[in-house]
Amino acid sequence: MPALPTGELRRHAIGLLPAAAVCGAAVLLFGLQLVWPGYALLAAGLVGAWLCDRAGRTERLAADLALIALGQLIISTVSLKADLSNAGMIRFTVVLGLAVAVPYLVSRFLYRERVIRFPWRTGQRWTLVQWGYLAAVVVAGWLILPFYFITSGVYENWPTVVAPDEIARLFVGVNAVGTWDELFFICTVFTLLRRHFPVWQANLLQATVFVSFLWELGYQSWGPLLTIPFALVQGWTFTLTKSLTYVLTVHLLFDAVVFAVIVYAHNGWPAIFLLAP
Repeated sequence: MPALPTGELRRHAIGLLPAAAVCGAAVLLFGLQLVWPGYALLAAGLVGAWLCDRAGRTERLAADLALIALGQLIISTVSLKADLSNAGMIRFTVVLGLAVAVPYLVSRFLYRERVIRFPWRTGQRWTLVQWGYLAAVVVAGWLILPFYFITSGVYENWPTVVAPDEIARLFVGVNAVGTWDELFFICTVFTLLRRHFPVWQANLLQATVFVSFLWELGYQSWGPLLTIPFALVQGWTFTLTKSLTYVLTVHLLFDAVVFAVIVYAHNGWPAIFLLAP
């Protein structure tokens, strides 16, 4: 077997099968909410990855997929239905926080690796193209999201917010979950998968988990027509920029429009959407 470049893990196409099982389990866990079949698929994927490692076809695939599976297991312990009560927000904070923190801590202190990172600062200035993309994200959300949320009725998956404190809670919740999305799906899941697969394969795998989570969260009906491209573009953008700050800015700008649309759908204001039904 030819020598591998320093720092590169041994890869083999067969490793895609257990990775697809681990990431595909998200469809069962979050999309279809079939918990035990989802757990069974996670276990099958990890066993398959262990066998690939043991046969010498892959290297550390089981260890990295175990971190992804661990995060999914933690998330699956709570309902992802939007809940703006004190208990609901605390539950989300604790569980989603653990889903990021536990894989990171295992990787850092048990595996003694520095694979999972959160690159806030890259030392690179954003280009005019990057600034233009941020503006395009806002415009696209402004044009598309009101039609999607209102005609599909999915805005009802979020609680009705009328009082100022309710609106504030919704704003905090939407932005907190959006931030967490990038920490888990991009900086954790996508980064771990990139060790073993080409960018396009790792991106499709992370998008499977990302979109399944968003489905249970409330982006249902024909929402995947929006969330699948969004998840794929976020992974590709992170590959190009290597900047958590940039992909997070993209996400939070998009979520600012989501927040405004949900409030508008429930209350009729702010009336700022050109194509709102």
